[in-house]
Amino acid sequence: MTRAESKERNRRALLDAAFEVVSRDGYRARLEEIAERAGVTTGAVYSLFGSKNGLVVALVADYLRPHYAEIERAVPAELDLLAAVDAFARYYRRTCDAADALPALSLQVTLLDMAVHDPDLRARLAESVRAQEQHLIELFTGRPHGGGAVTPEQARHLVTALRALFVGLCQGVVLGLAPDADEQFFADAARALTPRP
Repeated sequence: MTRAESKERNRRALLDAAFEVVSRDGYRARLEEIAERAGVTTGAVYSLFGSKNGLVVALVADYLRPHYAEIERAVPAELDLLAAVDAFARYYRRTCDAADALPALSLQVTLLDMAVHDPDLRARLAESVRAQEQHLIELFTGRPHGGGAVTPEQARHLVTALRALFVGLCQGVVLGLAPDADEQFFADAARALTPRP
């Protein structure tokens, strides 16, 4: 195994271990346990991520990356804004029924708790999520809507509103608080947030 392959293997092992330990223990997660589960030393964490917070931020980016790629596939470029929002809403609703929906919710709650207790982590997580959301802003920008095209500013506002809506609705679905929130419900609610033409 090359040095690069070994580094990537250690990186992946640490991200997987961090997901388990951070989801369970939140801000009390111990770097020593994460490293032990990954089969590396704590020095590897510092070498690869710089700090525990660096590892947590990388965990969030790693966790979100495949979702953004799936969203891009679920929302084809040829759709106008309303059809794109509809497709995005339906995709997001399906994630609420995925096998990892409960662990994902646990991770969200844990990360919020960690961010409340650590201003540096809060700022770094916000920066990471904003960078990931930029993909969604680009996904909606320029789509036909009401005789014009969606501006980057309109797309940014829409993405912020959709994130808040879907996170809340999906939490309700996973916890059994929104039993009637099917794909059509998600789509109707999302379309109501689209900018006026």
